[in-house]
Amino acid sequence: MSIRIYLILAFIVLLSACANTTRSGAVGVNRSQFMMASSEEVNRLSAVSYNEQNQKAKEKNILVTSGPAYDRLKFIANRLIPQTEAFRDDTKQWDWRLTLIDAPVLNATCAPGGKITFYTGIIEQLNLNDDEIAAIMGHEIAHALREHGRERVSQAVVQNVLVNIAMAVAGPYGSAVSAANQVAQYAIILPNSRENESEADAIGLELAARAGYNPMGAISVWQKMLKATKGKSSPEFLSTHPSGETRIEQLTALMPAVEPLYKVAAKPPPTKKL
Repeated sequence: MSIRIYLILAFIVLLSACANTTRSGAVGVNRSQFMMASSEEVNRLSAVSYNEQNQKAKEKNILVTSGPAYDRLKFIANRLIPQTEAFRDDTKQWDWRLTLIDAPVLNATCAPGGKITFYTGIIEQLNLNDDEIAAIMGHEIAHALREHGRERVSQAVVQNVLVNIAMAVAGPYGSAVSAANQVAQYAIILPNSRENESEADAIGLELAARAGYNPMGAISVWQKMLKATKGKSSPEFLSTHPSGETRIEQLTALMPAVEPLYKVAAKPPPTKKL
């Protein structure tokens, strides 16, 4: 095959791997994404890693599966999740899960396919109200909606820095866990780009507003986070986020787009803060 034909074929493959994973919504997120990795494989292996996380937390007796704190998160999640259908049609079929881990960690995540994890540290140390929890949870869910994890795995595959994730499909359990941990490293653990973070901020803001949570909570939570980490090294959750000033400016600029959604949304009753 000539170099020219090879380059043409490669270009066609690259074009076919580009997609926009969500509708733009009121906040106007509209970017073509490079998606070479299989959504099914990334979701499957992310679920393996998520289950491993939960098993380790259970062994350490820090996995919270009931009680006021868990119920509070579950209530908010149950209001946010239906709003995801405004951005894509398939989320009703996702295997949504919620995990609460009792650890003094300022972090929360949502693995590909809808696997939400919160740590008690972020709720307790920041004394979060429901609007602020909804802002954080909406932000993390937005990463899953936009498939930012799959996007980063795709980039890693092309750069030949990630093993073939298909190895886990037919391999033994140990191989699946190993591959899952590699995928999780790119899909969940490593910092997102600032572009991805800004997209998650915007979509998360809209999800919270549609669910009846005051979108201003998205501003107050970042103010709290920056105050809590002033003079300290940034926690995982803030690893590559835009600066506080930039973030507040971006969120403020989006308020006119989401406030009408918030005004017409059914408002949730306040849950009891712990």
